Amino acid sequence: MLRRIDLTVEGADPRQVLPRARVDIGAAVGAVAPIVNDVQVRGYPAVREATLRFDGVDLPAPRVPAAALADALAALDPSVRAALTESIRRVRLVHEAQRRQPVDVTVVPGGTVTERWIPVRRVGLYVPGGLAPLASSVVMNVIPAQVAGVESLVVCSPPQRDRDGQPDATILAACALLGVAEVYAVGGAQAVALLAYGDSAAGIAPVELITGPGNVYVAAAKRLVRGVVAIDTEAGPTEIAVLADRTADPVHVAADLISQAEHDVLAASVLVTDSIALADAVEVELARQIELTKHVERIRAALSGEQSAAVLVRDIEQGLQVVNGYAAEHLEVITADARRVAERVHNAGCVFVGPHAPVSLGDYCAGSNHVLPTGGAAVYASGLSVQTFLKGVHLVEYDSEALTEVAPHVLALADAEDLPAHGAAISVRLPR
Repeated sequence: MLRRIDLTVEGADPRQVLPRARVDIGAAVGAVAPIVNDVQVRGYPAVREATLRFDGVDLPAPRVPAAALADALAALDPSVRAALTESIRRVRLVHEAQRRQPVDVTVVPGGTVTERWIPVRRVGLYVPGGLAPLASSVVMNVIPAQVAGVESLVVCSPPQRDRDGQPDATILAACALLGVAEVYAVGGAQAVALLAYGDSAAGIAPVELITGPGNVYVAAAKRLVRGVVAIDTEAGPTEIAVLADRTADPVHVAADLISQAEHDVLAASVLVTDSIALADAVEVELARQIELTKHVERIRAALSGEQSAAVLVRDIEQGLQVVNGYAAEHLEVITADARRVAERVHNAGCVFVGPHAPVSLGDYCAGSNHVLPTGGAAVYASGLSVQTFLKGVHLVEYDSEALTEVAPHVLALADAEDLPAHGAAISVRLPR
C-alpha cells in the first residue's frame, strides 16, 4: 500500500523525492476572496448567506447562547468530561511553564532596557467541525491564550445541520469547561473574515490574532486577512513521519501511520527506516489493521496517495538527514537509544520519543500542543504556545549622564546615514 522510495543508492537527493501532499492554497485564495471581501463590506449578512450556501443552515444570529453551552456541558458523557478535564490539567501544566518574565538589562550605569511580554488583547480561535469535530483543539488553543493573559477569547466552529445550527456538542462543552463564553456558529472562510473584520451592528468585535487549524479554504482566508490581523500559520493536511529501525514493533508503527491517515485523504504517513524487514512487516500490518478501522476508505486513500511512502535509508544517520529535510508536523523516533537520536532532530513540529509516546498521546493528553507547523514549515516555525499570544516590548530608560556618554556614537552613526535630524534629537539634550 505504501509506495517505496529507495534512498540507499549513493547520490540520492531526498529533497527531490520525499512525498508531500499537493495543496494549492493560492488556488483556494481565488475561491474564498469574494467571500472574505463580502464579509469585510457587509459584515454578518454576508456571513449568513455563506453559511446557508456552504453549511445548509440559516442563522439570524450566530452567537451560541450561554444556555446551550451549559446544556452541552451538562449532557457530556462523564468519561469524555473526565478525559477533557485531565487533558486540560496536563496541557495547562506544560504551558504555565512557558510563561515569560520581564528581563531587565543594565547596559551602562543609568541606561537600562527592559523587555516586557504583553498579551494580545483579543484573539479568535478556529475549531474545525468537518470530518472530525476537534474538541481537543479547543483545549490546545484556549489554554495557551489564557496562560498568556489574553483578556478576550472568541471561538468560531461550524454549525451542524443536525443540531439546529449549533456547533458540535463536545466542542461547546469544552468551551464551557474552559470558561469561554463567546462562541459563534460560523465555519470556513467566512468565520476567518468575521473574526478579522467583526461586525459592529451585530456586536462582534474584530480580533487581533487568529489561531487554529482548518481546511485549505480556512488557510486561504487566513492568508487574505494576514496584515489586518496576525495569524498563527497556514495549516495544511496533517503529517506523521516515523523514523524507525529494526527494534521497532511493526504493529505499533502501522497503527501510528493509520492514526494520522484517519484525518483526511490528503494526510501524509511516512515511514523512514534502515530495515527492509521492518518495512515489509509494517506493510503486512497496515493491510491487517486497516480492515479493523472505521474510516477504511479515507485511510486507504491517504496511505496510497503520493504524500505517503516508506523511505528506505542506509542507516539512521541518513534517516536523520531525511526527517530533518522533511520537517514533519509529527515525528516519532522509535529506534535504539531513541532519546539520543531525537535530540539530533532540528526540524519537526513535535518529536515523540520511543515506543510508548505515539502521536495520539500528543493529540490529547501528553501536555504538549497539537497545533503544529505543516508542509515543511517546521524548518522555521514552531507549534502553538504561550509565546504565540505575547508581544515583546522594550522599555528604554537612560539618564542624562548615560545619554551624554553614548552621544558621540549616536551622532557618528546619524552622520554616516545622512540623517542629521536624528543627531539633532540627541544634541538638544546634551549639557551646554
